[in-house]
Amino acid sequence: MRRLLILLLLTVFATAAVAQQPDKTRLLLIMDCSNSMWDHWQSNSKIKVTQQVLLSFLDSISKQHDVDVALRVFGHLNKEQFGTRLEVPFGEDNIYRLQSKIKTLVPQGGCTAAAALTDALSDFPATGSSRNLILIITDGMDDCDAEICDVARQVQLSGVVVQTFVLCIGNGSASYASCAGSVFPVPREEEFSKTLYDIFRLSGKKAKVVLNVLGTDGSLYEAEHPVAFYDHRTGVIRQSTIYSVDGKLKPDTLLMDPLMTYDMSVFTHPPLRREAMQFSIDRVNNIDITVSEGTLKVQYSGQRPQWTQTSVDVIVRRAGSGERVAAQEVGEVGQYLAGRYDVEVQTLPVTILRNVEVRGNAATELSVPMPGMLVLSKPKGITTGAIFKLNDGNVEFTTDLNPSTAGERLLLQPGQYEVVLHPQNATKYDKVQTKRFVIESSQTTKIQF
Repeated sequence: MRRLLILLLLTVFATAAVAQQPDKTRLLLIMDCSNSMWDHWQSNSKIKVTQQVLLSFLDSISKQHDVDVALRVFGHLNKEQFGTRLEVPFGEDNIYRLQSKIKTLVPQGGCTAAAALTDALSDFPATGSSRNLILIITDGMDDCDAEICDVARQVQLSGVVVQTFVLCIGNGSASYASCAGSVFPVPREEEFSKTLYDIFRLSGKKAKVVLNVLGTDGSLYEAEHPVAFYDHRTGVIRQSTIYSVDGKLKPDTLLMDPLMTYDMSVFTHPPLRREAMQFSIDRVNNIDITVSEGTLKVQYSGQRPQWTQTSVDVIVRRAGSGERVAAQEVGEVGQYLAGRYDVEVQTLPVTILRNVEVRGNAATELSVPMPGMLVLSKPKGITTGAIFKLNDGNVEFTTDLNPSTAGERLLLQPGQYEVVLHPQNATKYDKVQTKRFVIESSQTTKIQF
């Protein structure tokens, strides 16, 4: 069951993995041309400084044939129309067109960053293998669409865009766009070009990451666990793997985006979580996480019955919280982090074992009584009914009966019970029939009405 679960999780997570190395990088520039871009920065207006930096940047990458650039602009159409438009689409040898358009941009409108980000998905060609990036250049001064966070999440969920960056120039705050992408503040003009080049340079590199799952003694923990890495801002899964160490094999080296902030889940029971991690390209980034696990097994006690035993689920929850951790079957060994759990064995009625302690590097074994068999013969015709267990003068509902069958076989936990039957055509309570009976482990009890 454990290995099957690992394979199923890996199949689900595999949709987040990149099947092959992309042929090229596609960079979509989204440029802010709202009114505040006319504001004076240090040496000139923000729009003039931005134009100069972008013209120089495009010159520097013009000879890189594995890089394709497009330009979308918002706030530039006219004073009444706060629209956005793809001014220069992706295409070979379009650097001159990009530079010509950038030179002529005139800020006129308000901020429609969310609309620009929404339309950006259709800007990327559907053909070819590429690493698709979005770079939003804004001063963050104008009131922007509040739904940009929702839009940004949809962009990431689409799978079209690998990463979105927000380059916030001047003294404006890009807090509105902090959920839209990785934000890089540029308070001074001299930092503009360097920040832009750093983003572009790092976007093509990978950071080496090694996950070390350690036992309580500090040694590598020999186990298999699915691992998933998520975008910290959006929660969208970005990469997954199976951590596997068997004494001979060491953990794999993962290649991660150095510009992204990650959350990580190691799918122990319950999962272990690490949040807001960033990785450097200058070293091997080690993630050390300590695990203390033990095993849990629920089995029947008593003599084996003559009938074929059916599988019975066991649901494990965090003690006291009701949070489901995992499920297994009676007789199966499950692996859990050291701690306390409530164990629900799906017998009839349900057997609940509360505050069970699982200790690290230890086996916890629980037992429930072997059930007995009830063979129930009901009157002819449609009859509704239920079975209750009697406990010290109280009754515990156990199960409803099938109204369309004349006979039923039920596996019940040992104890005293009462069966209540109500014929469909009965109009008075005195037509209700009841019988009490006792169930013993591994024994068959026959009741006939």
